[in-house]
Amino acid sequence: MANKAYQFRLYPTKEQEQLLTKTFGCVRFVYNKMLEERIQMYEKFKDNKESLKQQTFPTPAKYKKEFPWLKEVDSLALANAQLSLRKAFQNFFSGRAGFPKFKNRKAKQSYTTNVVNGNIKLSDGYIKLPKLKWIKLKQHREIPAHHIIKACTITKTKTGKYYISILTEYEHQPAPKEVQTVVGLDFSMSTLYVDSEGKRANYPRFYRKALETLAKEQRKLSRKKKGSNRWHKQRLKIAKLHEKIANQRKDFLHKESHKLAKRYDCVVIEDLNMNGMSQALHFGQRVHDNGWGMFTTFLRYKLEEQGKKLIKIDKWFPSSKTCSCCGRVKESLSLSERTFRCECGFETDRDVNAAINIKHEGIKQLSIV
Repeated sequence: MANKAYQFRLYPTKEQEQLLTKTFGCVRFVYNKMLEERIQMYEKFKDNKESLKQQTFPTPAKYKKEFPWLKEVDSLALANAQLSLRKAFQNFFSGRAGFPKFKNRKAKQSYTTNVVNGNIKLSDGYIKLPKLKWIKLKQHREIPAHHIIKACTITKTKTGKYYISILTEYEHQPAPKEVQTVVGLDFSMSTLYVDSEGKRANYPRFYRKALETLAKEQRKLSRKKKGSNRWHKQRLKIAKLHEKIANQRKDFLHKESHKLAKRYDCVVIEDLNMNGMSQALHFGQRVHDNGWGMFTTFLRYKLEEQGKKLIKIDKWFPSSKTCSCCGRVKESLSLSERTFRCECGFETDRDVNAAINIKHEGIKQLSIV
């Protein structure tokens, strides 16, 4: 079985908006309450982690007697808050994440509910959700009939828009495709990537282009009284700018990953630590603007859906210093050297040379498997 999510825009009524706001708040409240109790347990058993792991989590039902208004919202949303906290602690104990933090009103406003006894249904531009009943949505594409709805996540953006992500389950066993076409991608801060055939993604750098406009609008916001009507109006204007940039980036990355997944049977990339790179090289904005992590995520699932492969090679592999013609490895290569020159006489663009080496290393891993 495989999972696939479909995201649509929601258009709730005023009454439904009030209930959604209440649900976001109750989910946050229950999460923080359970975390508070869990911290007390942690302080008590911090010297004995095995005993701590054996302690049971408090449940949302425990708080309904003391806080009866919790009964007004979807009980499954509260139950998912418990599961979310449990997962956060599992990640903490495994070393994958830090200690769970309390949620505040400025955090992402969302909640998840599950399908139980047909409580969620889609019909003629509307979706039925627990407590909310029928709510209007813009369904821009059909969900295949063989996809079974398992859960829904409702989210409110900073600009006040509502979205629903519908998680479906379906039978999907793609036959592994014989690898005939392989391409290597070398990460590029300016163009997103350079491939082993010399082509560049030419990422438009949406955030960098909007920096001047954003700075101007931020200055206007700083001159307004915090909390006033004009302050809220200006804050919304800035939020819309950021949302537009994020949507432009996401659209571009979807299209680029789709083109690669359609054209090649195997894509080879380096397993890069983008956070480490942005801090070490002091190129934070340039590294994060193009969304390399999001791009590789899109690329992976688009390839896997077709039975194709994404190979990640070791980040310490000297792709830039190695000659793709003779295999000789240079002792040093500064970032300012944009043309790769080898003693064997081979000369080419530095990024293209690296992409070719990444492709060759990927092919080696394929032959081993």
